[in-house]
Amino acid sequence: MKLATVEYQGRNRVVAELPGGGLLDLAQAAGPQTTVFADMLTMIEGGDAALDQARALIAAADSAAILPADQVSFRAPIMPVQYRDCLVFEEHLFNCLRAFGQAEPQLPPVWYDQPIYYKGNRLSFIGHGQDVIWPGYAEHLDIELEMAVVIGKKGRDIAADRATEHIFGYTILNDVSARDAQMREMPGQLGPAKGKDFDTGNILGPFILTADEVSHPVALNMEARVNGERWGGGNSAAMQHDFGAILAHISASETLYPGEVIGSGTVGTGCGLEIGKRLAPGDLFELEIEKIGVLANRIVRA
Repeated sequence: MKLATVEYQGRNRVVAELPGGGLLDLAQAAGPQTTVFADMLTMIEGGDAALDQARALIAAADSAAILPADQVSFRAPIMPVQYRDCLVFEEHLFNCLRAFGQAEPQLPPVWYDQPIYYKGNRLSFIGHGQDVIWPGYAEHLDIELEMAVVIGKKGRDIAADRATEHIFGYTILNDVSARDAQMREMPGQLGPAKGKDFDTGNILGPFILTADEVSHPVALNMEARVNGERWGGGNSAAMQHDFGAILAHISASETLYPGEVIGSGTVGTGCGLEIGKRLAPGDLFELEIEKIGVLANRIVRA
């Protein structure tokens, strides 16, 4: 099942993609007596019962609840309750270090021992089709092609082999990055800040693919394109630490809550820095992940 949040007639609505490609307004299809589809977080917190009801509504597909595609605008499928981003693709790291002048890059042992992550700005997310506003303090902007999980079940000290029970679904994440700002601040050794944190700088969508649609560890093809030109991509199977290991590590003595979003980090060749390219104002970038869809946005000067 593929779920999204769209704006229609001035209000955000949780929709499911129908087999024929239409978008079913789940709240309208369910009727006013049902509140579980009020927003994506409420649906997630509804658990298996909400998913079962959504499947039944899709099977019935009331035509009166199908939204006209030309009158909806996508939004981030969920505004994260918490947002973390990892760094688990070795090829991406090696390519970036070579771009910084390291002929024979080496990663610290801790990178292989455990997932590395930082906490980002959960309030800066936009969705498919919305413009990214170029931050005024930066000149070098870049895309980052990532997969993200949305947490569906509360948990603490989650075992890696039980982690899939806590994953609601998978979506596409574009962690737009101001490389010049990032390079200035990273020597401070506290992780990225203004290199990653600016309004409209994080993008999710267009859909959340529910976890039952794919096996674990997830292995999906990923591709990044800018103005129709393929920049790069790979497969999520190349993650050094899969999402089971990631959730086990993050949840150690720390509770994860429904609605949290955790990114994989950039797949190898999933950003311009790795291949000597950078964004320009007006560029249209499309990030595609098999079975999820295409997340497309344009970057513009304010």
